Amino acid sequence: MLQRLMRDHKHIAILLNILSNKLTRLADGNGVNFNLVRDIVEYMQGYAEHSHHPLEDIIFDYYSNKAGLANCGQLYNEHHRLAEASGSLIYSLNMILSDVVISREKLISDLRDYIQLQQLHMEYEEREIFPKFVQTFDDKDWDRVAVLCQQRLVDDPLFNDNDKSMFEELRAYIEKAENTI
Repeated sequence: MLQRLMRDHKHIAILLNILSNKLTRLADGNGVNFNLVRDIVEYMQGYAEHSHHPLEDIIFDYYSNKAGLANCGQLYNEHHRLAEASGSLIYSLNMILSDVVISREKLISDLRDYIQLQQLHMEYEEREIFPKFVQTFDDKDWDRVAVLCQQRLVDDPLFNDNDKSMFEELRAYIEKAENTI
């Protein structure tokens, strides 16, 4: 389960890097493919917020119960803030794609805040949360966690080979970027 979470973080980091590049282009006054930016944020909403974060919450609840700790709200608060930030950003992107004028400065600010929030959140989990799981859980715990998480397990709609029709443009963009590195 932890390997899955770490793999998700690796994939999210790839997308945040793309968003950072788009942010730089926007801040420099250049145009960007807003459909691509929206696809990334929609992926984050659909997969990260509805599968990845709930898995982290389930595992953290199990950890808190096993360790006899009152559940710290920071993880849940960050997940909630990320959902709000992605909702706000997707709203602005949909307005732009519907030819409604949104100030460039607002979009730049929202995108910058979103990227930073995502990055800080992953760093927090990898530095503070995931090591606690490793220190506390044995194989039986991980087996129990896997059972608890079973209902929330969803195939990653972007970084898998099962359904290439979802996020086609984003998938092609990532593959092209990987081939130029």
